Amino acid sequence: MRKTLVDSLLSYCGDKKFCMLCGDLGFNALEPLQEKLGDRFINAGIAEQNMISVAAGLARLGMRPWIYSIAPFIYARAFEQIRNDVCLHNLPVVMIGSGAGYGYGVNGPTHHALEDCGSMSSLQNMTVYTPAFKDDFKYLTKIMICTKHPIYLRLGRDEAPSDYIPDAFSSYRELIHGNKGIILTIGGMAGMLIETIHSIDNEKIPSLWVCGEMPVKFEEMNAVLLNQIQNTDYLLITEDHVSTGGLGEQFITQIMQHGVVPKKFYHRCAKGYITGLYGSQDFYREENGIGPKSLKEFIENA
Repeated sequence: MRKTLVDSLLSYCGDKKFCMLCGDLGFNALEPLQEKLGDRFINAGIAEQNMISVAAGLARLGMRPWIYSIAPFIYARAFEQIRNDVCLHNLPVVMIGSGAGYGYGVNGPTHHALEDCGSMSSLQNMTVYTPAFKDDFKYLTKIMICTKHPIYLRLGRDEAPSDYIPDAFSSYRELIHGNKGIILTIGGMAGMLIETIHSIDNEKIPSLWVCGEMPVKFEEMNAVLLNQIQNTDYLLITEDHVSTGGLGEQFITQIMQHGVVPKKFYHRCAKGYITGLYGSQDFYREENGIGPKSLKEFIENA
């Protein structure tokens, strides 16, 4: 997704208010932006807390700063600066956190983003976007470039089959209409689930929905989804994020407060590092019960 995002931003480089800051990374990806932006591209070095405060200052001067780094180097390392300098002043700063969930694999826990949606969506004035497909930037970049408030972009991989063409980005999209149950997920896990569900017998195929925006708000939910939840066998929410503050916790709280109650509810999420071993993204997903094998087994037996 990273290359597609960068390509989508190139057409905005003529806007003198648009600038990009990075934390001494993004190599073999951000160079086209660096070339077009010139002195409006700032390598802030390995000083992410300062980078957030510089971006806040630029925003106060009327600029539209974007920040790029590995996800935990933004939401975790610079949390205080995001909270105090950006969110409390409701400044239009877009923070790109690269490597959703276990995306950085063998780089280990320091590079994983298991708490980012909960941390960021808890802040005042913040919107978290969780694109599932690279095509989402055809629409999503236009939203973010015009933002008047803080945004955290959870950037992962597009894991959909190569021939898959998604509908336009929205807060909730139905990707597969099934016969039994509903699965709701976020980010690249949607693409992985498309392939997994297509390998299951038709009578057991669930509807697959993907959420693209947090915090979860009941008034923004899709009416078709809410109707399906009350009239199907189960609701499974699965995410590469911890339970606390994640999609599952936020979504089930909102719908139940408004009287929408699923017949059965299941939640599959990141639980951390069960075996203490290092491995790929696929390894971590499987040991946490959110990989394709584990989810296929759940669906077939639900």
